[in-house]
Amino acid sequence: MKVSDILRVKGNTLYTATPDEPLAQAVAVMSEKDIGSLVVMEHGDLVGMLTFREVIQALQKNGGSVGTMLVRSSMDDAPLTCTLETDMDEVRRMMLNQHARYMPVMDKRMLMGVISFYDVAKAVVDSQNFENKLLKAYIRDWPEQNQSV
Repeated sequence: MKVSDILRVKGNTLYTATPDEPLAQAVAVMSEKDIGSLVVMEHGDLVGMLTFREVIQALQKNGGSVGTMLVRSSMDDAPLTCTLETDMDEVRRMMLNQHARYMPVMDKRMLMGVISFYDVAKAVVDSQNFENKLLKAYIRDWPEQNQSV
């Protein structure tokens, strides 16, 4: 299974921020859309990732308020990325090793989507459920298939 398989099922809705927008505005979007991350784009390029982790760290640094902070001051400016062709096992390994909950999906310099650790886990469970159904159907039909043996 590849990242493209997850995006095909998930859809392609993307939420972005710019590095120079107020952090409070980005937090409001995350809250309103009930999402855990925003991709930070500048002049069409991926320049960072803002997740609830960075927001919490900014709140702690600033005495519980985002005040006039900008996204730039809180974002991860070197986010982990993958491509549409990255294998799911590799994505799982990367996300686990880096403690990443969200990963932008790139096609060269173009942002194609974002996958979350939840998306990866759901894809694995769905795949296992499908394999289990196939095995159960095979086992159920096995005596009929082998009666002539």
